[in-house]
Amino acid sequence: MLGTNDTQATVAVRDLKAARKFYEGTLGLKLAEGGEGEPPVYQTGKSRLLVYESQYAGTNKATSVTWDVGRDVERVVEWLKGRGVTFEHYDLPGATVKGDVHLIGPGKAAWFKDPEGNIHAVVGR
Repeated sequence: MLGTNDTQATVAVRDLKAARKFYEGTLGLKLAEGGEGEPPVYQTGKSRLLVYESQYAGTNKATSVTWDVGRDVERVVEWLKGRGVTFEHYDLPGATVKGDVHLIGPGKAAWFKDPEGNIHAVVGR
């Protein structure tokens, strides 16, 4: 039954004002819903990203949101770096790192954190 329904990524933050600055200003996401003081919902391609306040923000040690950017991984990484984003480097079996991009088989991935420590990824081939 759930397989025919859309999903929405959900990210917890402690400070909605700082989160809006990062998601809108740094990442360039467009607000789809949520006025001042309300949890923002961003449209990202055909998906949505809900950002809400929680005391448990930043406690997830795994990737929260992944963007499939196709062949543009390096270009997106450089664009984000130009906006002040710092990338994470992980020691993954079978992966090599070129700059901030992990090469994993035929795929590429780069990870960064939002101000709360939530992990995000851009991936592609």
